[in-house]
Amino acid sequence: MSRALTGKTALVAGATRGAGRGIAAELGAAGATVYVTGRSTRAQRSEMDRPETIEETAELVTAAGGEGIAVQVDHLEPDQVAALVRRIDAERGRLDVLVNDVWGGDRLFEFGRKLWEQSLEDGLHMLRLAIDTHAVTSHHALPLLIREPGGLVVEVTDGTAEYNAAYRADVGFFYDLAKSAVIRMALAQSVEIAPYGATAVSLTPGWLRSENMLDIYGVTEDTWREATGKVPHFAISESPAYVGRAVAALAADPDRARWNGASLSSGGLAQVYGFTDADGSRPDCWRYIVEVQDEGRPADVTGYR
Repeated sequence: MSRALTGKTALVAGATRGAGRGIAAELGAAGATVYVTGRSTRAQRSEMDRPETIEETAELVTAAGGEGIAVQVDHLEPDQVAALVRRIDAERGRLDVLVNDVWGGDRLFEFGRKLWEQSLEDGLHMLRLAIDTHAVTSHHALPLLIREPGGLVVEVTDGTAEYNAAYRADVGFFYDLAKSAVIRMALAQSVEIAPYGATAVSLTPGWLRSENMLDIYGVTEDTWREATGKVPHFAISESPAYVGRAVAALAADPDRARWNGASLSSGGLAQVYGFTDADGSRPDCWRYIVEVQDEGRPADVTGYR
């Protein structure tokens, strides 16, 4: 797959950190030009109030071998998104890959609390960040993406359609709704863009070692295994590079239309395309969660990574 995306243009909406950053970097490693967007810049932090910036992500894309272009965009603002797409059209004249990864809800959801016990204000804001942003971005970007056949839309979520078919009471009403809705959005787009030779899928990473998650557990990407002493099932976790390689593999696959409308996972696609996580392993998180974690079995990743 090396350099397979040379000459291709991608937009990763929500690329400041986490999965978005990993996806942008791996698209760059495959040779793509990647527009990376978000609200956090070196001059201004978003409400997330974290140190990661879109400029850093763009630099990672370029260092990996692509061309990273950072653009500060609030994807709740249609005018800003429209201006972004006009710029991509003016500068590149094409859009081959759209990744909707905008989230920003880490500080808004409350584990294990009933709907009426949660903050309504925070819950509704989470839905706007997780759903409205994706709809606004696709509304403006799809006309450019379908201009030529072969476009790919990736809606990034948490959990497969199969896993999310049951209500996830542990994460609560608003989070469950947001992540399930994104899967439905991918399905809807797959129907609408298929006649133009384009493909849309939803994609979930596994237990992601995002910057925020590492901070919560007090570890780094180099020392993450230390966290398994307190949270044993963290042994199945994966780096952002893994889901990034899943997107790069999809984008480089000339037969990607076979996945149109599908709910996919990084671990599942690794079995098909043969890529690995940064450490050379192939964690299959969602199978592990169903067969080990949810069954109350002791943490043991044998056969799962």
